Amino acid sequence: MAARTLAGFLVLALVITICEAASVFQPITHAHRSAASQLFTPVDGSFPSLEEAYEALRSFEILGVDKKPVIKSATCRSVIETLGSSSSSPKDLFHALGVNGILKCEVKDQLFEGIVPKLKAVVSSASSLLDFYYSIGSLDLIKDQSSNVDVLLSDADGIFRSIKALSQSDGRWRYSSNNPESSTYAAGLAIKTLAGVISLASSEIDQSVIGTLKNDISKLFDSIEKYDDGTFYFDEKVVEAQEHQGPLSTTSSVVRGLTAFADVTSGSIKLPGEKILGLAKFFLGIGVPGDAKDFFNQVDSLACLENNRVSVPLILSLPASVLSLSKKNQLKVKVNTVLGSNAPSLTVKLVRASKSGSKDGSIIESQDLKFDKESESHFLDLPKTVDVGKFLFVFEVVLHDSELEKVYATGGQTQVPVYVTGFIKVDNAEITVLDSDLGSVESQKKLDLAGENVVSVSANHLQKLRLSFQLTTPLGHVFKPHQVFLKLRHETKVEHIFVVGSSGKKFEIFLDFLGLVEKFYYLSGSYDIQLTVGDAVMENSFLKAIGQIELDLPEAPEKAPRPPLQPADPYSKYGPKAEISHIFRVPEKRPPKELSLAFLGLTFVPLIGFLIGLLRLGVNFKNFPSSAVPATFAILFHLGIAAVLFLYFLFWLKLDLFTTLKVLGFLGAFLLIVGHRILSHLASSSTKLKSA
Repeated sequence: MAARTLAGFLVLALVITICEAASVFQPITHAHRSAASQLFTPVDGSFPSLEEAYEALRSFEILGVDKKPVIKSATCRSVIETLGSSSSSPKDLFHALGVNGILKCEVKDQLFEGIVPKLKAVVSSASSLLDFYYSIGSLDLIKDQSSNVDVLLSDADGIFRSIKALSQSDGRWRYSSNNPESSTYAAGLAIKTLAGVISLASSEIDQSVIGTLKNDISKLFDSIEKYDDGTFYFDEKVVEAQEHQGPLSTTSSVVRGLTAFADVTSGSIKLPGEKILGLAKFFLGIGVPGDAKDFFNQVDSLACLENNRVSVPLILSLPASVLSLSKKNQLKVKVNTVLGSNAPSLTVKLVRASKSGSKDGSIIESQDLKFDKESESHFLDLPKTVDVGKFLFVFEVVLHDSELEKVYATGGQTQVPVYVTGFIKVDNAEITVLDSDLGSVESQKKLDLAGENVVSVSANHLQKLRLSFQLTTPLGHVFKPHQVFLKLRHETKVEHIFVVGSSGKKFEIFLDFLGLVEKFYYLSGSYDIQLTVGDAVMENSFLKAIGQIELDLPEAPEKAPRPPLQPADPYSKYGPKAEISHIFRVPEKRPPKELSLAFLGLTFVPLIGFLIGLLRLGVNFKNFPSSAVPATFAILFHLGIAAVLFLYFLFWLKLDLFTTLKVLGFLGAFLLIVGHRILSHLASSSTKLKSA
């Protein structure tokens, strides 16, 4: 008994499940690299537009996929053509410069010098947010790509205030002064544009204006949306707006603006770390997008979050597979940044592990997880006192050094539901037939629910059936599964299902057949007995046939309920059908065969009379041509006529109309040719004879 318990404990397993209440997010994986190669596929070494080329190159750069040699030649030609064209819009220049920043095309400073005045003129006369965004963004890119070109803005403070005039009291922005609708997506563009103005300013901008922008960012984050699992995201308020964007693109725009602004300003932007971590969870919770634009927004936003000055989110992830406790009895926990990079020096604590349904529930308090340098993971050794069941583990990530170069968002405590599974032992299983009146045992048989044996018992309507067994965990505790059912199935396929209840340490059910005769529709005969025991933490859940019972029930009274009709097998319509036997009607009486043949002979009499008539009248062969060529055409003409007559005979015998007409068409053309030749010859001979 002890050996079996120990064997059951050794195969105890830990299952980490992800649910709505506490989701466990995984950083960027290899699946994203594979998806990027499929979503961003160049045609003949180039992309349809420079915007798509930039999004592809930026995604490859973040994921560490080198595609530059494949597309550099054709794409760089397009970049130089766009930068050198006088008709290129600020948007075209913006994407061309973005591609050039990654590919490092051979763009000369003279080309930049020709673009800068045009972009500054657009900034000076701009009236819409998008004009500011693309022109200032282009100047900021030129600043990073060439140090010999003057891109600084002399009136940066005035430009800053012009863009700031489009802001709203709730932190959102308008696209232009003529557009009354405010947008969260536009707010992200505006914040990033203002970050570019600060970067391009030739003199320091008024700090009070920058402080006002920080307050606007805080107000914008006050309107952030939240899911129950701690995920935060931004969405547009006005769905009917012309520039409406979805949650992914809107959140991505805000993240780009926030991180760009934090990079060019001093001091900190006071935002709760849980919201930054929640934004990371939003992008990671999407999985692998199937759209190229969504894919770019996801990985680019995660890259911005990983390198921002506000706070870098750290993701605590656990394996979603089963970990057997026989393999070192450990649970592996990893903490990474959103792109899968190694986290700084930290400690992972298991603050609390509570068993669901227990009153006190606290099993573990503040246990530090061990760190393994080789796998860069933290391991939890579960105590041997942990039995099967559902638990709620609460983890906390603690940073070691408070003076780290970056600020990290750990998200406080993370709650993870955990199922500890194992083999449940089934003991003392027996099936008994009892007398209804005295309760004495009529017959009793042991059941081996772990084996393959079945039992056979018999009973009548004055007796009872009792089924009992015990379930114990690997540590010897009473186990109560979610599902325990007993099913009796008659040989006519009528089924009856009963719930098996528990009393103390034993599961037991009594079936009083006297009170069940109507439920059983008075159907005597053989019943198959089937037992079902199942639970999420029970590794040896089973649905097992344990035997048969022969029931002798009384005859059904006249008004007794009838068994329900059993549903037809849906696959029966594909089986063989019954053979169809058909008797044709008796044929009508026909004349004798001799009479039919005689009638057939009479049909040839007119033809014979015609031939005899020709002989009587005398056939004239004097005009038959004597020359070889005309004689040949004359013979062919008569043979053609004979062929037509024979075709008529075949049509009457077996040919259909369409086949006859096809052949007749060829014979008609043949007769037309040879008949014309022979008639022409006869006409010519007649003319010569008259002349003579």
